[in-house]
Amino acid sequence: MRSLPDFVVIGAMKCATSTLHDQLALQPGISMSDPKEPNFFSDGPNFAKGMGWYRSLFESMPIDDLKGESSTHLTKYPVHPDAAVRMHEALPDAKLVYVMRDPIKRIVSQYIHEWSEHTITGDINKAIHEHPRLVAYSAYAMQIAKHTAFYEQPRILPVFFERLMANPQAEFERICSHIGYQGHPVWQKEEDAKNVSSQRQRRSPVLNAVLDIRAVQILRRSLMPEGLRNRIKSRWTMKEKPELTAESIGFLHDQLDPDMRSLGEMIGRPLSCASFVESVSQGAPPEWVRSGVTA
Repeated sequence: MRSLPDFVVIGAMKCATSTLHDQLALQPGISMSDPKEPNFFSDGPNFAKGMGWYRSLFESMPIDDLKGESSTHLTKYPVHPDAAVRMHEALPDAKLVYVMRDPIKRIVSQYIHEWSEHTITGDINKAIHEHPRLVAYSAYAMQIAKHTAFYEQPRILPVFFERLMANPQAEFERICSHIGYQGHPVWQKEEDAKNVSSQRQRRSPVLNAVLDIRAVQILRRSLMPEGLRNRIKSRWTMKEKPELTAESIGFLHDQLDPDMRSLGEMIGRPLSCASFVESVSQGAPPEWVRSGVTA
C-alpha cells in the first residue's frame, strides 16, 4: 500500500500554495494532507515524531489516489537546513512543485503574515535588515539548489504565481500533468477567494486562546456592543499596507538580483527583481534549460 505522498508542493511561502493545495484536493483521484503543511522534514519537533506519524497522514487516503502535501518550510533555507536531504531520503521518487512570485511582493506579504503572528514587530524597512529570512525566502535559485542537490531537476516544476493567477486553468493543467494526474483537472473559481488573508488583523496571544473558545465566541457576540467589538478589533489591525522606501527597494534589489540572474539562467530568460513579473509572464511557461546553482 502506498502510504507516502507522490508529490509535494515545496513553496514558496506566500505564493498561493494554500489555494493550490485546496484546488488539488478538489480533483477526483487526488488526496491532499490535512494539515496542509505537515512540515515534517523541516521542523525538528515534527521530524522527531517519526515516519509512522508522517505515514498516518496518508494511510486513510484511497489507495489509488495521487497523494500530496504542501510544506512551505521545505524552501526556508537556512532556517531549516536539513529539509531537502531528509525529504529525499524518505521520498526519493516524489515530484516537487515550486511556486514563485515577484520577490519584493512576496517579502511584503511575508512581513504582514509574520506581523500578524507576532514573530516580527516594527516597521518593514527595519525588518528586512533585522530578519534575514524575509530576503532569503525570496532567493529562489538558492532555495531550488538545496533540492536539486538531491533531486533531478525535471522532478521539480517551476510555477509562477503571476501566471497562475492570470491563467489558472492552463497552469493548473501543467501542474497536474507534472504530478502524473490522469484525469481532467478543473480549477474551481469559487475557491479562489478561500484564502483571502486576514493577516492584517493581529490579535493578542492571550486573546487568541480566549476568543477561540466556542462558548466565548457566542457570548461576546451577544453581550459585547458592536462598537466595542470594533474598537478591540481595530487595536489589533494593521491600518495600512506596509510600504517599502526607495532605499529599501534598492537594498532588496542589490541583495536579490544576483539570485534572480541565476534563476533567469536556469529558465532561459533574463531576470531581475524589476523585470520579474514581465519576464515570467510572457510567452510559454518557463521551463528549466540548465541545472541550478551549487547548493
